[in-house]
Amino acid sequence: MAKIEDGDTGVVGGLVRAAFLVDAVYAESARVHGLTPQQGQLLCVLLGRSYVMGELGGVLRLAKSSLSGLVDRTERNGLVRRESCEGDARAVRVALTAEGAVLAESFYAETCRRVDELPAGFSAEERELLGGLLGRIVRENKVPPVFGESG
Repeated sequence: MAKIEDGDTGVVGGLVRAAFLVDAVYAESARVHGLTPQQGQLLCVLLGRSYVMGELGGVLRLAKSSLSGLVDRTERNGLVRRESCEGDARAVRVALTAEGAVLAESFYAETCRRVDELPAGFSAEERELLGGLLGRIVRENKVPPVFGESG
C-alpha cells in the first residue's frame, strides 16, 4: 500500500476521515447534552415528525431489537413516548415528549454549530461546492434524512 501524506487523502481517505471527524463532533455534542450519539440521532429524526417503529428502524438503519432497546432507554429518560396508531392496534408510533423536544432542539442547534465550524477556513464558494458535492453523494446513495438540513 502506498504511503499517503497527511494532507493528501484522496476521495476515500477524505470521506472516511471526515466521517470520523463528524462522528467525534456528534459524540461530544451528545455527551454534553447527556445523550448517547444514538439517542441524539433518534431525537433529531423525531424533530420533524413522529414515526411508526418499523419506519423508524428503516430511517435509522437499526434492527428491530436494537431500535426497541434505544427507544426503551430514551423513553425511560422521559424524552420520547410510544403512542398507539389509529387504524392498527399492533403498530406503535414514537414521538418526542415536551422535554425531549426541548433537548432535541438544543442538541440539534449545538451540533449544527459545531459541524458548521469544521470548514471554517473555506470561502463561501468552497462551502457551496462542498455542500453540493456531499448532497449529491447523499442523494445518489439514497441516504434518508437523519439530521436536518443546515446551511
